[in-house]
Order: sequence, then C-alpha cells, then structure tokens
Amino acid sequence: MATVLSATRLSKAFGAIHVADRVTFSIDEGEILGVIGPNGAGKTSLFGLISGNIRPDSGYVEFGGKDITRWAPQDRARAGIARTYQIPKPFTHMTVAGNLKVAAIFGGGVAEDEVEEWIDKVMSDTHLAPARNTLAGRLPLLMRKRHELARALAMRPKLLLVDEVAAGLTDHEVSEFIELVAGIRAGGITVLWIEHVMKTMLTATDRLLALDSGRIIAQGRPEEVINSPDVRRVYLGA
Repeated sequence: MATVLSATRLSKAFGAIHVADRVTFSIDEGEILGVIGPNGAGKTSLFGLISGNIRPDSGYVEFGGKDITRWAPQDRARAGIARTYQIPKPFTHMTVAGNLKVAAIFGGGVAEDEVEEWIDKVMSDTHLAPARNTLAGRLPLLMRKRHELARALAMRPKLLLVDEVAAGLTDHEVSEFIELVAGIRAGGITVLWIEHVMKTMLTATDRLLALDSGRIIAQGRPEEVINSPDVRRVYLGA
C-alpha cells in the first residue's frame, strides 16, 4: 500500500515550549489514523506543520513522494491536503453553498463550469443540501461541524486532516460523524483525525498516534495504544 504522507523528525518550539519533538510517522493510502493526547500535547500544531501553517525548525514532510516541507499552505492545498479547524471558520455572511464554492475554486482548483455539480455532491454526502442557501453564521452546532467538514471536502483532497469535529456533540451525533468519516474513507480519501472523544478513536480508526509535549509516546492499533502504560499515565491519568 502506498504511503500518502510521512513526517520525519519534525521539530518545532516556541521559546521553551516544544510543540513537536522529533516526530516521525507515516500514513498509508486509504487509512484512518487517529491522533490523541492531552491538551497542549501538540496535536493541532502537528496539523499546522502538515498543512503549512507552521514551519518546522527541523525535519521534513513528504506528501505523495515529494518533499513539501517548504511549500506554502495554498500549494499544499492544491496538491491535495485539506484540513478542518476545531472552531469552524466559515465566511459567516455567505451561504453554505457560497462557502463551498470558494473552497472548491480557490482551495481545490475546481473549474467554475464544474463547481455547481461538485458542491451539490459534497452537500449531499455531508447532509447539508437542505441548508444550501442558509447563511453559514446561522447554522446550529451540528450543521456547523458538517459545514466545516464539507468545506474541506470541497477542495477534493487526497488527505483530509480532521480536527475535533466530534467535540460538543451528543453520542448519537458522534455516531453520525463516525459514519460520515467512514464514507469519506470509502470514497478514496485518507484521513488523519484528532479527537478527544474516545468513541471515535476506538471504533473509527485503523491506528492511533499518541502525543505528549510534542513527542510520540505510543503508536499502533487503537486498543494497544489506549492500554499503553505511557498513554494511561499521561492521557488517562492512570
């Protein structure tokens, strides 16, 4: 199976705070890799290093066999890396459809004569079609989460970085998102998923990566990582 993305000895510090400390891992095509760790472990910073929003102090990132360490975020997006944010960041004064058009055209390079058909598919896949003409700033929480995911999907990614979409949702809503992400993977998109809601990490991922203070403390099958003594001590307080 082909490797979609690999990080090798990625390090980044802000003063005395190390958000990435020689982080090395890879993710294969079609895989869902979960990332766990306590607050401040470096999970979202890792996404920044992959998406290009943060430049590493050392180490490198390869995507599709190319070294993208110095690529700008927009170049990584056009190459096929899309991300969501913990706090959704839509254009609140634009409609759901309008937001997806912006993401598709400017983020994903979708041609204007194809964009309507494409965003219709994305809205259907993410159950947003009924809210097509609703202003993004007026969406309730569950719909905002779906919209954040849809905006990333509109960019036609090969690798989707999902940052805590399940936070604040009910158990039933979390189950809906697990099904949604499984459908995304079935559509040929590789997923790197940060989450604190352990239900998602145990049932929806192929492997887990556990971070603490910017370091990888465990990686492997979900049950193995969750039961790792280091993870239980640092993440679960055992």
